[in-house]
Amino acid sequence: MVNIMVQWITTGLIALLHPFFVSVIEINHNAKAETVEISVRVFTEDLEKTLRKYTPGKIDINTPTDKAFIDKQISNYISQKLHIKINGKPVSFSFIGYEIQKESAWSYFEIAKIPEVKKLEVDCSMLYDYESSQTNIFHVKSKGTEKSWKLDYPKTIAVFDF
Repeated sequence: MVNIMVQWITTGLIALLHPFFVSVIEINHNAKAETVEISVRVFTEDLEKTLRKYTPGKIDINTPTDKAFIDKQISNYISQKLHIKINGKPVSFSFIGYEIQKESAWSYFEIAKIPEVKKLEVDCSMLYDYESSQTNIFHVKSKGTEKSWKLDYPKTIAVFDF
């Protein structure tokens, strides 16, 4: 029992000393609504530090003084770092908003008028400009099937066939 506690404490200390950098991007085709819904989850602190590189103003995602400004910064950054092709054609997505859950920021996007997803290609370099050990994990759902992929820096391309 003591051995198990020592292992847990050691693991916790290692995690504190060697942080990990990961985001999770969920892409779901809603066939009924003919939309593609995108959720991007990143550590709030990592996103703030990255946005500060490109923004002269104050970046505080948790308690923004100007929510519209923060919305625009998040939308612009993710739109520049995440590119999607559906069925071989580049698409653009609309920013819906973001919310904070514990230490993570969830950003939501939508692509309209997509009746079917046969092939989805992503080109993602999100947070690579912040941390070279960044990992972006994708979960993509279409036609009742979910596929996942992991992109470690410097890899940016993933393709999902349905």
